Amino acid sequence: MAAYRYLVRGRVQGVGYRYFAMKAAAALALAGYARNLPDGSVEVVAEGGEGELARFEERLREGPGFARVDSLDRASIAPRGASGFEVR
Repeated sequence: MAAYRYLVRGRVQGVGYRYFAMKAAAALALAGYARNLPDGSVEVVAEGGEGELARFEERLREGPGFARVDSLDRASIAPRGASGFEVR
């Protein structure tokens, strides 16, 4: 089990990015959350298997159709033992 915090910058608020992340996480059986930050970025926390997290990161870099991902920073964090994925 691994866990990462992703900070996604670009045109990622107001374009369905958090719900896109939730759908991608559900498809890969990952747990965590996505939330908007005051600076216009989106924070995503996800935990699960390394392979699933790698595929999830690829999806986060793509984003939904109206999004534009300029950068994505990833930091390893301690797994929380969460279940499910939520939009905050």
